[in-house]
Amino acid sequence: MQIAEGLMNLWHSTGIYNMISPVDPTITSPVEQFLHQFGHPIMLVICLFLMWLGIKKQFEPLLLVPIAFGGFLSNIPVCDIAGPHGFLGIIYEAGIHQGLFPLIIFMGVGAMTDFGPLIANPKTALLGGAAQFGIFGALLLALCVFGFTLPQSGAIGIIGGADGPTSIFVTSKLAPELLGAIAVAAYSYMALVPVIQPPIMKLCTTEAERKIEMKQLREVSKREKIVFPLVVLSLCIVLLPDACPLLGALVFGNLCKECGVVERLSDTMQNALINIVTIFLGLSVGSKLSAEQFLTVQTLFILVLGIVAFSLATAAGVIMAKIMNLFSKEKINPLIGSAGVSAVPMAARVSNKVGLEYNSQNFLLMHAMGPNVSGVIGSAVAAGVLLALCH
Repeated sequence: MQIAEGLMNLWHSTGIYNMISPVDPTITSPVEQFLHQFGHPIMLVICLFLMWLGIKKQFEPLLLVPIAFGGFLSNIPVCDIAGPHGFLGIIYEAGIHQGLFPLIIFMGVGAMTDFGPLIANPKTALLGGAAQFGIFGALLLALCVFGFTLPQSGAIGIIGGADGPTSIFVTSKLAPELLGAIAVAAYSYMALVPVIQPPIMKLCTTEAERKIEMKQLREVSKREKIVFPLVVLSLCIVLLPDACPLLGALVFGNLCKECGVVERLSDTMQNALINIVTIFLGLSVGSKLSAEQFLTVQTLFILVLGIVAFSLATAAGVIMAKIMNLFSKEKINPLIGSAGVSAVPMAARVSNKVGLEYNSQNFLLMHAMGPNVSGVIGSAVAAGVLLALCH
């Protein structure tokens, strides 16, 4: 009798037995009931698909592979890896809930970023600012059309910044229950920049505008590169302190790069530190891809709103460049406006690639880095606005 009872307990503890959840009589919708019962195996397949995208298609593999694997672990029944006392749960609490990992990522981004193109042509900052329209446009849609709360709408809107760490930072503060869906949407759309942006860029410009050639940027001095980010941070301290955590981390990383006396620190932030944190960031974000949190109607809405936010941001940057050309003697190629989203440097490369398609002598990469860098700063400022507005 004891042997039979022990064998039965052993069977009840297996993954096979617990993979399919029992019927919940409180759920009346057949679709919701199906997702409730078979959610874990469905999510295991979805996570394998995300791994395939990262490995085979190389869609943001440095983060998509850890996120997918973390999601795979979080949907293993019984072991509760993503629970408060599980491996992923402990990492999430320390690095995501407290906001540590995104800030370290921003330090690394700052150490790898050259502010020179923005300093050489500061008016391109307007393009990065215009691209933030996608964030607030998606916020209004989420709030007024889809019925999300104000904090949830703010977290969804930040996807339009095309900045994964910022999306994670804001969502962990405003709507942690949506973290899995928003993180997957943010990094998926970042990876799809070369696919999503070109049709929008071509739709918003004429062939003549795409052929506009821009003059070579002036050389920026070392002193300017040191002073500029400190001035930006000082303005943020005075006007919007809520944005200082992200912007401060970005400026510190950039200062270490540009000052030339702490090469070891700069090298660590650019390589070892950012790589280590990327591993833990991806795994802990993946811990929020459990079936209960991800397989909802809200997730579908978030994916739709994310692509809307990203598309609006791209179009807004291009249109702002066209508006600036109405009042400027030195014309700006509107294609660089699409780089106002903060997917550095991928968005700038896309601007350059599309420009070369229409004019083989039109090298826009360095010009596009100006709005691209300002987009990073803009997304951090937008995050501060959202935290002040919605928290």
